[in-house]
Amino acid sequence: MLAGQPEEEDTDLGPGAAGGPFLPACNIFFRVGFVVAERVLYLSSAGYCLLLAYSVGHCCCRWSRYRKPLCVSVLALLCVYVARCALRSHQWRSEQSLFTSALTVCPLNAKVHYNVGKNLADRGNSTAAIAYYREAVSLHPTYVHAMNNLGNILKERNELIEAEHLLSKAVSIQPDFAAAWMNLGIVQNSLQRFEAAEKSYWNAIRFRKKYPDCYYNLGRLYADLNRNVDALNAWRNATVLKPDHSLAWNNMVILLDNTGNLGQAELIGREALRLLPNDHTIMFSLANVLGKSQKYKESEGFFLHALRINPNSASCHGNLAVLYHRWGKLELAKKHYEMSLQLDPEAPGTRDNYNMLRRKLDQLKHPTP
Repeated sequence: MLAGQPEEEDTDLGPGAAGGPFLPACNIFFRVGFVVAERVLYLSSAGYCLLLAYSVGHCCCRWSRYRKPLCVSVLALLCVYVARCALRSHQWRSEQSLFTSALTVCPLNAKVHYNVGKNLADRGNSTAAIAYYREAVSLHPTYVHAMNNLGNILKERNELIEAEHLLSKAVSIQPDFAAAWMNLGIVQNSLQRFEAAEKSYWNAIRFRKKYPDCYYNLGRLYADLNRNVDALNAWRNATVLKPDHSLAWNNMVILLDNTGNLGQAELIGREALRLLPNDHTIMFSLANVLGKSQKYKESEGFFLHALRINPNSASCHGNLAVLYHRWGKLELAKKHYEMSLQLDPEAPGTRDNYNMLRRKLDQLKHPTP
């Protein structure tokens, strides 16, 4: 079965990022409690420019002897603003530079540390991301989104106990946090705490009715417990809510294949490919089912189609070789065994099958008298 699908929270720009009229956000009439987004200031900045230009023109007309120093002052101010505008525009060239620049302005803002951590995690630098997520939680001990994302990274690093602690704390602070409930279920499943994992998944679904990824993970749990009917129902729910959920479709085909229900596996595989006609993983699984059903020609077609989409799949070359081996097309089997071993020399079973085929070919070329 395929791995669980965690869910991370997106970048948190805070309430100020939504923009809005300047006056309600200026802290004059009432306390706002957030940093004003830059685009909130555009209208007021335009008014400021008009007011300054009018004032300079008026002063130059009334006090002509101060015209030169006034113009020099305005020009200097303009140069400073141009330089600051250029610097800020440069900081907006990427998320990384934007969020990092915010650290110098708001070093004690938990959301800024969260955003830097999320950006680092998205770029694959999980070690640095952990440090920023931890700082965000330290600055804001009830920051559930930071706990959720930090718990996901720790889960991937197999630090399951701390991940479970963080995610449990997140859902205790915000009981309707569906993503954290699902991620907690994934961690508990990895710890083989199956009953607790099932409860966590159902809590996630209770708070988010249409949650295909959670149904997918619930199906994985049931499959681990050999509750095959429940697993199939969960994955079917995932595909009903999200018809292009490739992992759920593929796991249904694999489970039915593994339990010997080849006819039903074929029907599910064909249904999936009608919705996802270019999904090479489903083609691969359906081809395996058809091969076991001795529908060799059709199975070959799906294997070859999958290889056209993903030509460097060692497992696809290996299973196609097994199909040709059973079919009696030994030279083609030899070719694809060799391609599979070239892509993955440690492919399970492929080396043994290849050696068996070579012995058979040698016997055919040099039959014993």
